[in-house]
Amino acid sequence: MSVFAGLVEHLADLLQPLFHASAAAAAIVLCTALVRLLVHPLSRAAARGQRARAALQPRITELRRRHGEDQEALREAVLELHAQEKVSPLSGCLPGLLQLPAFFLLYHLFSSSTIGGHDNGLLSHELWGAPLGGRFGDVLAAGGGFGSGGLVYLTLFAVVAAVATFTVRRARRTTAPVTEADRQVTEADRQGPLADQQVPGVGVLAKVTPYLSYFTLLTVAVVPLAAALYVVTSTTWSAVERAVLYR
Repeated sequence: MSVFAGLVEHLADLLQPLFHASAAAAAIVLCTALVRLLVHPLSRAAARGQRARAALQPRITELRRRHGEDQEALREAVLELHAQEKVSPLSGCLPGLLQLPAFFLLYHLFSSSTIGGHDNGLLSHELWGAPLGGRFGDVLAAGGGFGSGGLVYLTLFAVVAAVATFTVRRARRTTAPVTEADRQVTEADRQGPLADQQVPGVGVLAKVTPYLSYFTLLTVAVVPLAAALYVVTSTTWSAVERAVLYR
């Protein structure tokens, strides 16, 4: 953790002439961008995986016709097909999972009063009057929701809400509902929503995932401001990245 703290402090020193008292906050945003750049190849691989699953759709439709009402046999056949073609229905989860270590590092970094036996100097940094080691509850107790610190959180909440709404609307546009009458080889089939329905849990996951963006509001409210900046930056990056890769 001390190595990561040194990286944040070094970046803050470099950014200080541009961002002054908010240099540490800018350093956190930059660190987030660097993490997302490192994970980006996996995001591109996940996008290729989705296209590969879409290419399997005609074969999955044939399996559906072959197995009829035997849903268990159909699920096993679809899973076997994915294994044969080396297509993972859960590959899209990897980018998010690999970002968790960076989030937890920031969380502990700005929740610890000492680092390596020394006082944690990062806790003295602020973003427009809101301490990076503080939480939304601390800001409310100190100056209310409309003080300088409160306005920082209101801005973050607004960004998260906007990104979440964008994500949900885009998911609705790109994933059409499927009924029994639609179980033929149609354009909607070839784009892939039926394929995921036959893999246990993936169909539900695909429907629920866009709405999880709204839970980021709760995360921002309860974690230190530094970790909240990471979450908001990463969430925004994800929304833009998916819009580009899955267009």
